[in-house]
Amino acid sequence: MKKIRFAPSVPAEVRAIGQRAAMAILRALHRYAETGKGRVKPLSGEFAGLLRLRAGNHRVLFDETKDTITVHRVADRRDAYR
Repeated sequence: MKKIRFAPSVPAEVRAIGQRAAMAILRALHRYAETGKGRVKPLSGEFAGLLRLRAGNHRVLFDETKDTITVHRVADRRDAYR
C-alpha cells in the first residue's frame, strides 16, 4: 500500500465537505492506494503532471511516486480546476 500524504490545505477542504461525501472520497483514495484501481486520469495544461481521482461530485488532485501519494487538492467538480 502506498503512503498517503496531504498538502497543508487539504484537511480543511475535506472538513468543509459533508461527512458522507468526505468518507466516500477517503475510501476511494485508500482503495486507489491499496489496489491502484479507481477513476483516475492524468491531467494536462495548467495541471500537467497531476492525476485526478473522481469520487462522486468531487475531485482529488494528486501526484504519486513509487511509494507515496501526495494529495494537493480536494474540491467539488465545479471548482476543482479553478
